[in-house]
Amino acid sequence: MSSSLDVVTIGNAIVDVLSRAEEDFLLAQGMAKGSMALIDEARAEALYGAMGPGVEISGGSAANTAAGLASLGGHAAFIGLVRDDTLGTVFAHDIRAAGVAYHTPAASDGPSTARCLILVTADGERTMNTFLGAAQNLTPSHIDAQVIVKAAITYLEGYLWDPPAAKAAFLTAADIAHGAGRQVALTLSDAFCVDRYRAEFLDLIRRGVVDLVFANEAEVKALYETADFDAALIRLRAEAKQAVVTRSEKGALFCANGAVVSVPAIPVSEVVDTTGAGDLFAAGFLFGHARGLDPASALRLGALAAAEVISHVGARPQKNLADMARESGLLR
Repeated sequence: MSSSLDVVTIGNAIVDVLSRAEEDFLLAQGMAKGSMALIDEARAEALYGAMGPGVEISGGSAANTAAGLASLGGHAAFIGLVRDDTLGTVFAHDIRAAGVAYHTPAASDGPSTARCLILVTADGERTMNTFLGAAQNLTPSHIDAQVIVKAAITYLEGYLWDPPAAKAAFLTAADIAHGAGRQVALTLSDAFCVDRYRAEFLDLIRRGVVDLVFANEAEVKALYETADFDAALIRLRAEAKQAVVTRSEKGALFCANGAVVSVPAIPVSEVVDTTGAGDLFAAGFLFGHARGLDPASALRLGALAAAEVISHVGARPQKNLADMARESGLLR
């Protein structure tokens, strides 16, 4: 059965608040640079008050990936929960304006719309503090089976593996996708996330619930509890059906059926903000993968999308990725 959607992504519906910060500020606030910490609403309010001037941009890892897919000319949908409040309205408007299908009804009660307070240091590294709010109340009832069946790939965000009901929603979506002969992808999201759910992520990979795994170098090493990247990669290749591993300036690789394909990173004149780099890499690869491109071509699209997003503040593309890909000879 042909698919009318390239990818449906499922994850936290979040509004990002980005602000420049000195490393001393991170230390004073007790933050681990480069990490993602879950915080409650009271901490979110206090940190927002302590931060410098911020820029509000709709975000969320899987939502960013969907926006990147749309910028490449792909047909993308997103499933994620917001509250019927001001930030929820902003989120819904932004993702639809990006060309992504979004029909999850907003919650009429419960916690407010999720937000991620992102401190960007001079080296472009981002330190994230996330109040999950309404996003964590995603349940199997929010999974639209018709949307899942239409999509060639269902992409699950590891960050949303914390709430039990959201786990059930993921598994429901994976069952529907596999029942329709579709693929299921999972991004490990964060090394700290992997530390919390290592056994469960490995189980998803080993049981074939996940057909395609996305990870960066730190996440792969965390998954197999080793400081040796090559040793971790050997184990991932043995256990995952397909995997994409990003390595920042070292490029990225795809492995499946014992073979490994790698591509270099695309250099940028200045790394302004790494927020969304992995999300946009996934967008490029997923677009190519869903459209039947060879792994190297799909990886190059991922590298292109990642290079664009790290050249400016914010986790969604500011240039049309399809135009960039055509200019680079990656798309016709």
